[in-house]
Amino acid sequence: MKARTANKTPSTSAIGNSDLHQRIRVCVRKRPLSKRELYMGEMDVAPVASARTIQINAPRTRVDLTRFTEQHSFTFDDIYRRTAYPLVEYMFSGGKATCFAYGQTGSGKTYTMLDPKHGLYVQAAHDIFSMLGKPQYSHLSAWIGFYEIYQGQLYDLLNQRKRLTPREDGNSNVVIAGLKEYPINDVNRLMEVFDFGNQARTTGKTGANNNSSRSHAVLQVLLKSKGDNNSVHGKLSFIDLAGSERGADRGEANPKTRMEGAEINKSLLALKECIRALDQDKRHTPFRGSKLTQVLRDSFVGDSRTCMIATISPNNLNSEHTLNTLRYADR
Repeated sequence: MKARTANKTPSTSAIGNSDLHQRIRVCVRKRPLSKRELYMGEMDVAPVASARTIQINAPRTRVDLTRFTEQHSFTFDDIYRRTAYPLVEYMFSGGKATCFAYGQTGSGKTYTMLDPKHGLYVQAAHDIFSMLGKPQYSHLSAWIGFYEIYQGQLYDLLNQRKRLTPREDGNSNVVIAGLKEYPINDVNRLMEVFDFGNQARTTGKTGANNNSSRSHAVLQVLLKSKGDNNSVHGKLSFIDLAGSERGADRGEANPKTRMEGAEINKSLLALKECIRALDQDKRHTPFRGSKLTQVLRDSFVGDSRTCMIATISPNNLNSEHTLNTLRYADR
């Protein structure tokens, strides 16, 4: 559910079943303090005030150098059943859907999206194969593709990092030319293919995270009609975005890391503009702002569905990041 500021209580209808099928949905997920943060004695500045409300106690300093705490409250919703599951249903109805996590480096995006036990893609896979077992969907089969966007270029994670090219077909659908797709028959097969591709993903060490994702990873599940034509019936994409970061977060970064960070922030800014245009029903969506938004064009045009999960860190050193993420989610 889209985050709301304090003192704005959603009505019952706003959180009803129809709310699950909004064109764009924004949810929030908070990770616990890490062992390192606990060892350093950091405080949790983002306590959960109630079942659906999170409070941010941001440390501040006045002009006279006295310290005070600035409080902010936001409401949020359940993760899987109110985010990815409606997208699975929409895919089976013939639609195109996208689910992605947005937040700073180290806030839990990869865990939320791609963890082999608790990741949204695994939970969605169980429902996908459960639905494929129903008689009305016996004419469909599931396929998987997995690629990354690194420094403005696309690489196939399932085919020796072969370079890919995004193109538009005659129906203005985005097609990733050369992308290797594998048929999958069950959850275990999906996890095997994912694990193979994930090993080829670009990661690096920064001041904020020892194993930081330096690329955007796109895991797409396609429903195709069985038979000769293999036409696409529906598509669901899970996107693990590289983390937003400031120069200070990278520490003593080398030129390569700085260039990666600049490209990451550029693409995330372009994504923000597309989400804003989508949410405001603008006639033009600036999807050509980056390679990321170009390949996600399907998510921003037509009768698409998009869900953003804002991931936040609870420690006081990251309170400004957390506030910025929640403010963007609230918009």
